Amino acid sequence: MNIRIVTTQPFCDQKPGTSGLRKQVSVFQQLHYLENFVQSIFDTLEGYQGHTLVLGGDGRYYNRQATQIILKMAAANGWGRVLVGQGGILSTPAVSCVIRKYQAFGGIVLSASHNPGGPKGDFGIKYNIGNGGPAPEKVTEAIYARSRGITSYKILEANDIDLDRLGTVQLGVLDVEVIDTVTDYAQLMESLFDFEKIQQLLINSRFRMCMDSLHAVTGSYAHRLFEDRLGAPLGTVCNGTPLEDFGGGHPDPNLVYAHDLVEVMFGKDAPDFGAASDGDGDRNMILGRQFFVTPSDSLAILAANAKLVPAYHDGLAGIARSMPTSQAADRVAAALGIDCYETPTGWKFFGNLLDAGKATLCGEESFGTGSNHIREKDGLWAVLFWLNILAVRQQSVEQIVREHWQIYGRHYYARHDYEGVHSDRAQTLITQLRQLVPTLKGQRYQSYEVEYGDDFSYTDPVDHSISNQQGVRVGFTDGSRIVFRLSGTGTQGATLRVYLESYESTVVKQQLEPQVALADLIGIADQLGQIRTLTGMAQPTVIT
Repeated sequence: MNIRIVTTQPFCDQKPGTSGLRKQVSVFQQLHYLENFVQSIFDTLEGYQGHTLVLGGDGRYYNRQATQIILKMAAANGWGRVLVGQGGILSTPAVSCVIRKYQAFGGIVLSASHNPGGPKGDFGIKYNIGNGGPAPEKVTEAIYARSRGITSYKILEANDIDLDRLGTVQLGVLDVEVIDTVTDYAQLMESLFDFEKIQQLLINSRFRMCMDSLHAVTGSYAHRLFEDRLGAPLGTVCNGTPLEDFGGGHPDPNLVYAHDLVEVMFGKDAPDFGAASDGDGDRNMILGRQFFVTPSDSLAILAANAKLVPAYHDGLAGIARSMPTSQAADRVAAALGIDCYETPTGWKFFGNLLDAGKATLCGEESFGTGSNHIREKDGLWAVLFWLNILAVRQQSVEQIVREHWQIYGRHYYARHDYEGVHSDRAQTLITQLRQLVPTLKGQRYQSYEVEYGDDFSYTDPVDHSISNQQGVRVGFTDGSRIVFRLSGTGTQGATLRVYLESYESTVVKQQLEPQVALADLIGIADQLGQIRTLTGMAQPTVIT
C-alpha cells in the first residue's frame, strides 16, 4: 500500500453554506480543490480511525470521479470501512438512514441538492455526523478553518474500484462495501407506514398518481417503492432514470421547475395525486388535482393527521419549523398541546431537537419535511405520508387541505426569489434593512401596523449555542410577516428570498389566489427593501 502525501495550498472559498460546500463543477475540478476539502473534514474529526464512513451522492456530473477520490483518501486516512452506494449513488435521506442503521461514525454526501447538474452545472459535498444529520455549525466552522491552513493531503495510490458491483473489496487496508442503493431505505419506509392501505389505494383503478423524479436520484427509489412494492401501474413514476445532467432540467420541485408535472396535474383528466422530488431526494412538492399544497401547509397537515400513520400513532413530541416557514404548524401544535420550535434555515438546526426528543416532525418552506426517523429532510417519506393519509381518509387532496383551513385558518404564503443578484447589491439591501427594521415599530403601511422588526437570532434549547443574523423580519399586529434572507445554497451571485405571510380565519375569505391576497405585503416589501432599485429586477425569478 503506497500512501502519497501531496503538497497543496489553501483555497479561500471553501466555507460551507446552509448545507455543505457548493460550487460550479469547474471549481471542484481544479487541481487539489476537492482533496483539500475532504482532508479538511478528516483533519477536523477525532477518533474515526478504524470506524465506518458512509459515502454516496445524487449521481450528478462528477459524482463518480469524486467518489473514487474520496475512497482512496479514506483508505489513506485510516478509516476502517466505507459503505458506498452502488454506482456511487445514495439519496441524502438514504445516507442518513444507512449511517443510523449501521451506527457509522459519519457520512459524506455528494450533492448540490436542487441546483442544476452537468459539466456546466453545480456540485457539492457535505459531512454528516453520527446521528445521520448534517454537521452542526461548530463542525462546519472547524472544517472551514482547517481548509484555510491546509498544506497537504493523503491519498492512496490504487486503481479505481468497480462501483457497480455489489459486495466488499479491499482498497489498501480499507474495506469498501458497495451496497444496494434502495434496500435499507425501503425497509425503513415499510416500518413507518401502512403499506397495505397504501397498496389498496394505488391498485384502485379509480385512483391515479404521478410521481416526477426529475431525472434525479429518487427515480430508483420511486420505481422500487411505488411500482414494484406498492403495485402502482407502470408509468406512475415519470422522469425516473437518474441522469448526470438531470436531463437538462432544474431538479427543484416547485411550480416553475417541475413544469411537466404541473401541466399534468392542472390539465384535463388530471391524476388524483402528484408529487415531485429534487436532485438528492430530500425535498418534495405535493399536488392534488388542479391544486397545489404549499410546503408550510403540508407540514401542518401532516402534523394534524399524524395519528393516522402507524409510526406516529401515539402522537408527536413537538414540531419544529424554520423561521421563514409559515406559522400554520404553530396553530396545530397549540391545538395538540405540544411545542413548536422556530429555528434558522438549515436542517442541521433540527438535529438537537430530534435527538433530545423535543420534536417529532420538522419542516421548511423550501419544500422540505421530515421526522425523527432520520436526521435529514426526506422527499419520498413525505409522499408516502400523504398517501397514507389519503388511504385512510378517502378524500381528495383539496378536500383535506380546505377542511384543515376551516379548522385552523389559512396562512396565505408566498416566497419570491430574486436569483443571480450582484453580491454587493444584495449585501447592501440586507445591511440597510438591518439598520431600518428596529426603528419601524408602530409605523403604518396601508392597513398594516408594524409590531416588531429584527434580525432573527436563535438560541438552541438543547446545547444553548447561538446563531445570529438568520433573516430580517418585519411583523405586523395582525400576525402578518415579511422576511428577507440571502440564500446559502446558490453558487453564482446571490439569491434574495422574500417571504410573505398573512392569516385568514374567515372561511369565505380563504378562496383567494395567494399573490392577490398578499398584494399589499408584496408592495410593502419592495418599499422597505428597495428591491427593484437594488436588484434591478421588476419581478422575482421564481415565485412559490
